[in-house]
Amino acid sequence: MTVASIHDGAANKMEKSLEALQSNLTKIRTGRPTPGLLDHVHVDYYGSSVPISQVANVTVIDARTLGVSPWEKKMVGVIDRAIRESDLGLNPATMGELIRVPLPPLSEERRRELTKVVRSEGEHAKVAVRNLRRDAIEHLKRMLKDKEISEDEEHRAQDEIQKLTDHFVSEVDKVLAAKEQEIMTV
Repeated sequence: MTVASIHDGAANKMEKSLEALQSNLTKIRTGRPTPGLLDHVHVDYYGSSVPISQVANVTVIDARTLGVSPWEKKMVGVIDRAIRESDLGLNPATMGELIRVPLPPLSEERRRELTKVVRSEGEHAKVAVRNLRRDAIEHLKRMLKDKEISEDEEHRAQDEIQKLTDHFVSEVDKVLAAKEQEIMTV
């Protein structure tokens, strides 16, 4: 294993941590509806648990409403029940083959709770990035101990890993700031 491969591996894993954070933040409800809001709601489809997006089209109807159009008529009741029983606190209304999901406005108190959840998710992402830094540096120290690299190379590589870590921590902060702004906007 080379210093460059350790650096690239750490960069790839840190990028995945950032992507996981962004994915988790799409599940947190803001004042505006997004089709991604229902991504983690699963329905029973012929004995398999699948996300709603695999059995229906999820669209934004207006500023406060999502529309769910199942591809099969028999799925209307199943999807309606899954949305009601989800942890989102939504109350869908079925109109023929279209399920309308109105999103109630968020109270100021609920917005503050959601920003705490967002910060918590961000802290988990930062911890993941720092753990990846620690693993990479331990690997470099092992290479130094085994005399595969010189001390100078090890110090340079550690500096590069630290710069990489700082970059991804600042990216996490940017993503968090954007999400908090989105939540607090009425």
